[in-house]
Amino acid sequence: MSQIIFCCKLQKEAEAMKKQPFPGPLGEKIFKNISQKAWDMWLAHQTMLINEYRLNLIDPQARAFLHEEMEKYFFGNGSEKPVGFSPRE
Repeated sequence: MSQIIFCCKLQKEAEAMKKQPFPGPLGEKIFKNISQKAWDMWLAHQTMLINEYRLNLIDPQARAFLHEEMEKYFFGNGSEKPVGFSPRE
């Protein structure tokens, strides 16, 4: 049976992640406070950021940018979409 947590992002109870998504304090905080559904939503948002900003994940600045956006997405005022972004239909 899946564990249920109160998800800070969705503001409701939802299925917890099965394991910590990445190491470190932020990974632990996300694991304890963010549901699998909210994590999946972040992965889609992160992919959009990588593609729209043409981020090279080898670049430490790109990784730092994503880390900052992730923290804003889950625990801040949200991560903004790039200016002029319109999703494909």
